[in-house]
Amino acid sequence: MFDSYLIRKDSLENVTENGKVVGFRFAVRIADYRGCMLSLHNGYYIEVDGEVYPREVQKFEINGKAPRDFQEIKKAVWEHWDFDDEGYVYVEKEGGLAPGVHHVGIQQSILVAYGYLPMLPKWVEEPPVPGTGAGAGKSSFICYYDLELQS
Repeated sequence: MFDSYLIRKDSLENVTENGKVVGFRFAVRIADYRGCMLSLHNGYYIEVDGEVYPREVQKFEINGKAPRDFQEIKKAVWEHWDFDDEGYVYVEKEGGLAPGVHHVGIQQSILVAYGYLPMLPKWVEEPPVPGTGAGAGKSSFICYYDLELQS
């Protein structure tokens, strides 16, 4: 629904810890006009310049809390991600990204926030892999952006 607004275009930057570049991050919004309970947020399909970064190397920062992996977020059943609140997706990548413009593909995976679908009980135990379309909610396809790495 709001696919063209998922990523803030001026937010791509490398992440440094203890003087070492350990990955990159970018700001995102939810693709659902109602927001969602954070525990329904299942991660992202992320592709940068043809390289895919699975959910296992991703963390998410929202609501003033430190970045968390999606196993932790799965337990955040009383925390809400409001529409138009910006979060940050962190991706582990030794050395980060090179300066310049990067072609970024993204699909958000938010499990169904209302109603019932037969696959929901299974998804609670085994969340779908982002990028397959399963659990994509209002973001039903992979969106591509050309983002310049900020210094």
